Amino acid sequence: MQVSEHAAGSDEEVSPQKLRLVVAASSAGTVFEWYDFFIFGLLASAMAPHFFAGATPTAQFIFALLTFAVGFAVRPLGALYFGKVGDSKGRKGAFLVTITLMGGATFAVGLLPDYSQIGIWAPILLVTLRVIQGFALGGEYGGAVVYVAEHAPANRRGWNTSWVQTSAALGLLSALVVVWVTRHSLGEEAFKDWGWRVPFLVSAGLLAISLWIRLQLEESPAFARMKATGTQSRAPLREAFLEWKNLKVVLIALFALMMAQGVVWYTGHFYAQVFLEKQLKVDPQTITGWLLIVTLISAVLYVFFGWLSDKVGRRPVMLFGMILGAASFFPAFHALTAAANPALAEAQARAPVVVRADPADCSFQFNPVGRTPDGRDAFATSCDVVRSTLVNAGVSFETQHTPGQAATVTIGGTVLVSPDITTLDAGAQKQVKDAFQARLKALLIEAGYPEQADPARIDHGRVLALMMVFVVAATALYGPLAAALVELFPTRIRYTALSVPYHIGTGFFGGFMPVTAVAIVAATGNMYAGLWYPVVVTVISVIVALLFMPETRGRDINAL
Repeated sequence: MQVSEHAAGSDEEVSPQKLRLVVAASSAGTVFEWYDFFIFGLLASAMAPHFFAGATPTAQFIFALLTFAVGFAVRPLGALYFGKVGDSKGRKGAFLVTITLMGGATFAVGLLPDYSQIGIWAPILLVTLRVIQGFALGGEYGGAVVYVAEHAPANRRGWNTSWVQTSAALGLLSALVVVWVTRHSLGEEAFKDWGWRVPFLVSAGLLAISLWIRLQLEESPAFARMKATGTQSRAPLREAFLEWKNLKVVLIALFALMMAQGVVWYTGHFYAQVFLEKQLKVDPQTITGWLLIVTLISAVLYVFFGWLSDKVGRRPVMLFGMILGAASFFPAFHALTAAANPALAEAQARAPVVVRADPADCSFQFNPVGRTPDGRDAFATSCDVVRSTLVNAGVSFETQHTPGQAATVTIGGTVLVSPDITTLDAGAQKQVKDAFQARLKALLIEAGYPEQADPARIDHGRVLALMMVFVVAATALYGPLAAALVELFPTRIRYTALSVPYHIGTGFFGGFMPVTAVAIVAATGNMYAGLWYPVVVTVISVIVALLFMPETRGRDINAL
C-alpha cells in the first residue's frame, strides 16, 4: 500500500520542536555509542603489550587490530537480532537495550586484568567484551536513523538524518579529546602503563547521561501507526531476506553503498592514523591533534552533504565521495610521507631497501606469538630474519627472488647478508638476531632513515590538507547515507533490512580494513600495498552503484 507523505501525516504530526528533540536525543545517544567503539581503535597500540605479551611488536599490533575487528564481525548478528525487535516490537525499546549493553562492556574493559596477571584469560575476556560491544552497536545505528527519518519531513530528510551521521564524528572527537587529555595529563609512560584505562572508565558517566536522554523519547509515528492497525511485520527476517524483491535491495545497499562506506571511512579515519604512527613514525600526540582538527571539520561536512543531497539527490553526492576516495588514496598517502616525514621520503628515494632471497625461505610475516612450540623464533630462515626485522622497524622494502641463495638486504650501495638461525637454540637465535638487527639499524641510520619523524620538518598544513581529502570523501558518502538507506526499504522491515547490509559493509569491509592493510604491508614489505584493499573495494561499489543504485530522494517512506 502506497501512502503519500501528506496523507500519512508525517509533516503535520511532528512539530519542529519535537523533531529537534528527536534528532538531538537520537544523535546524543549515538555519539556515546561511537565513543565507546572508537576508543578501542585509538588505544590499540597502547593496549597490545598488556594483552598480547610474548608476541613480536608487529604481531601484538596486528592482534590488537584483530580484536578491534572482532567487534565489527559480530555487528551483523546484532543487526539481525535488534532489527527483528525494532520491526516487530518498536524502535525505542531496541536502542535502549543497545546503549546499556554497549556502555557496560566498555566500562568493564577499563577494569580488565592484563596478561601478566591472569595469562591467556586476559585476551579471552577482552575479545568477549568486544563481542558484546559489537553486538550492541549492530542494533544501534539502524534504530537511530530509522527513528529520525520516520519523524522528518520528506524534503528535509537528508538534513535531519545527517545529524545522526555526524554523531560518528562527534563520538570520535569525544574519544580523541579524552585520550589526548589523559595522555597529556599523565605523560606517555604512565599512559602506556595504566592510563589507557581512563577513557574506558569515563564511559560510565556518559552512559548515565545517554540513557536519561533516550528515556525521554516516544515511539516513531510510522511504527505507532503500524502497531495501531496491526500491520507491523511478524517475521521481518523472512520478509527481508527470503523475498527476492526485498533481498535484491539489501544486496544493492551492500555492494553499491556499504562496502565503499566501510573502507573509505576507516581508511581516512583509522588507517591514516596507523600509517602515520607505524610507518611514518610520527609522535602519537601530534597525530591526535591532527585528527581532532579534521574530525571537528567533518562534523560540519556530514550535515552539509546531507543538506546537499536534499537538493541534488543522494546518488550523485555519494558517488562523488566514492570516486574521490578511490582516486586519492595512493597519491595522497605518498604525499603524506613527504609531508609528515620528509627525511624518510628522501632516504627511500636516495637509498631504497631491497631484499634478495629464495622465495622458498620466505614466510608470511605474522605469527600470534612469534615463537615455535619449543620456544624458538618463528622467523628463523635468512629471508625471515631480515624481513621480520624490517617489518618490525616499519621500513618499506622491495623483495627480489634469488632462488638457492642466502638472503641479503641492500640499502643504497651497501649489502648485508642475513643469517640463517634455524638450527640454533632459542638463546643463540636471540643473540645472532640481535646482532644482525643492530647492524641493520646502524646501516639504516647511516643511509638517512630516521627513527622518528622530525617535528621541525613536518609540514602540518599539508598533512591536514591531505587528511581533509580523506574526510571529504568519507563525509560525502556517509552524510546522505542514512536517508538513502531509509528510503530504500519499506516501513515493515526497515530496521532489519537497513541494519544488516550497513553492518556487514561497515563491520566486515570497514572494520577489517586496518588489520587487512597492515597484514598486506607485513607480507609484501611495501608500506603502500595495503591501500589496494580499499581502492579495489571502492571501485567495485562505484560500478555497482552506477549500474543498479536508484535515486531515492523524495520517496514515500510510509509505504508498508
